[in-house]
Amino acid sequence: MFASRSSAAVRLCGISFRRRIATMSFDRLIRFVPKGDESKVLIGEPADAAVDVGAAVRKGEDVQVKVFSGSSVLDAGAPTGDTATVGRILSPLTQAEVGTIRCIGLNYKKHAEEAKMQIPSIPTLFLKPATSLADPYPAPTIIPKHTLADDSADYESELAIVLGKDAKNVSEADALDYVLGYTASNDISSRASQFAQTQWCYSKGFDGACPIGPVLVNKRLVPDVGKLRLRGLKNGKVVQDSPLTDLIFSVEKIVSFLSQGTTLPKGTLILTGTPAGVGFAHRPPELLHDGDEFVVEILPHIGSLYNVLQNEK
Repeated sequence: MFASRSSAAVRLCGISFRRRIATMSFDRLIRFVPKGDESKVLIGEPADAAVDVGAAVRKGEDVQVKVFSGSSVLDAGAPTGDTATVGRILSPLTQAEVGTIRCIGLNYKKHAEEAKMQIPSIPTLFLKPATSLADPYPAPTIIPKHTLADDSADYESELAIVLGKDAKNVSEADALDYVLGYTASNDISSRASQFAQTQWCYSKGFDGACPIGPVLVNKRLVPDVGKLRLRGLKNGKVVQDSPLTDLIFSVEKIVSFLSQGTTLPKGTLILTGTPAGVGFAHRPPELLHDGDEFVVEILPHIGSLYNVLQNEK
């Protein structure tokens, strides 16, 4: 009798373990509204493992998704066996999930050089409020009306880190244990406001100033972010092009540094900085205007974050 119960317990524990593993098993997740039902928000994995979701949505192509049982990329659950077609792509995370967004400034050597600023010895942190989080195309990326007269809206193509569990006082050696995955982000900035102040939060924290997505890529697919390549394209013209080997501070260093004395909750979004080629550094400047299209492209795996700019009414 005792042996029978023990065997049953072992079997149940095995089932429970396999289920826990299944809920964590994904390659690339998206959050989306399915075609034909605006009342739903679903989580799932593109059926085509190679599709660039952002580019396909921008072209008006149908993207088929294997639906997961969870309601958040932070707890995606497991495949349900159902499929759905993307009607509207959303940011992988919600405003409530990201909380305060952490951002690292001057984290590429060549960007520090073009800005004529000294390479920092420790990460430079600024914050964006949750209200700056925004969806990719087809949602418009808004240029605030109070900044229009300054004509200084700028882009910053960035790799973003998403934490999968609470982190505090984490060592660099353990930092990746807290990372769920990576996505693309655009740190939309008002340069006039930025250069008028010593703090950057105001100039980079306007509503919608942090579009991310569309795909959250499991860290397992990116064991070395240095092998990623990041490009920014404005209206089809390449304006930023950099390997992530130009990063000053690594993912491990950033997560560890930000966690010292501070709890980073599960879902925390961390922008890792932008490479050389930001708009104000070009001659003439490559600033953003109503109707412009900007793409943050991170390859392989992550793909393209499309933003179409629109002046606030």
